[in-house]
Amino acid sequence: MNRLSLRRLIRIFGLFPFIALSACSPSDAAAPLPNPVVDTPAASAKGTETAVLAGGCFWGVEAVFEHLKGVTQVVSGYSGGTKETADYETVSSGTTGHAESVQITYDPSRITYGQLLKVYFSVAHNPTELNRQGPDTGTQYRSAIFYGNAEQKRVAKAYIAQLQAAKVFSRPIVTQVVPLKAFYPAEEYHQDFIVKNPRQPYVVFNDLPKIANLQRQFPDLYFGK
Repeated sequence: MNRLSLRRLIRIFGLFPFIALSACSPSDAAAPLPNPVVDTPAASAKGTETAVLAGGCFWGVEAVFEHLKGVTQVVSGYSGGTKETADYETVSSGTTGHAESVQITYDPSRITYGQLLKVYFSVAHNPTELNRQGPDTGTQYRSAIFYGNAEQKRVAKAYIAQLQAAKVFSRPIVTQVVPLKAFYPAEEYHQDFIVKNPRQPYVVFNDLPKIANLQRQFPDLYFGK
């Protein structure tokens, strides 16, 4: 059974059919990750910037960043493909080029792009899994940073190189760093999914541990909702 039909069952019936599947490991890191050596400077005044990141099912990635101080909005959606194929049914086929992604709006005077990436690599997903995350498989679940400008590209590539050199992961990082062409918001029922469905089995086993790890590893950045 693929995740499309599996998650339909979960949404409709609240079933518990995949307890035998391993829960998504938020990280393959052997030690806490270092701060980025290369980062954008903190802004001197309040403002807004956006980042688009992909790391498997967007439900859990969205929830992680919604709990970060300095983040003002997180939207689940699709990036990497065309507008015509940016819907859940089609993206779930794995043939569209889209990745399930999140668009993060943040205040660069309160949190930097590099700090977002540290959270992304630490607890939001496992960057060593190629075209999958935990029980979800396919290119739509790939690890990808969609950079919006040259500075984001520079920081992302430098941080990946820093983490690779430090050998903090037991396997190579497979995260793509690619230009952002467009971001398409997902259907309304995907937005704030964990807030609306905190007891869904998929959420309990794969996503709530990410939020717990965020609170444990980043107490100064975490805030409850």
